Amino acid sequence: QVQLVESGGGLVQAGGSLRISCAASEMIFSINTMRWYRQAPGKQRELVASITSSSRTNYAESVKGRFTISRDNAKNTVYLQMNSLKPEDTAVYYCYVYWGMRDYWGQGTQVTVSS
Repeated sequence: QVQLVESGGGLVQAGGSLRISCAASEMIFSINTMRWYRQAPGKQRELVASITSSSRTNYAESVKGRFTISRDNAKNTVYLQMNSLKPEDTAVYYCYVYWGMRDYWGQGTQVTVSS
């Protein structure tokens, strides 16, 4: 049973920055790929970023160059640094990991970007 707890969401003006975090209840991040998804109201959930156990990263085209995913294995935490935020980035952000043949999701953290 893995629990993922997200934090760091909030309100920010367009052009601003936020860093959101996802902490796991078990030491699994060092051997698993971690992912951030987001879902805006009335929109399809989309993959935002991922980071492998070897710290290889991938990003959605819409956030490439603005967002950075990172992990701290000692703290069992994955981060998403979001810069140059746009109103279209407004969504609930979820962290995700596949482990033990199961999907695990965080509860989500709201990010709202005002124009």
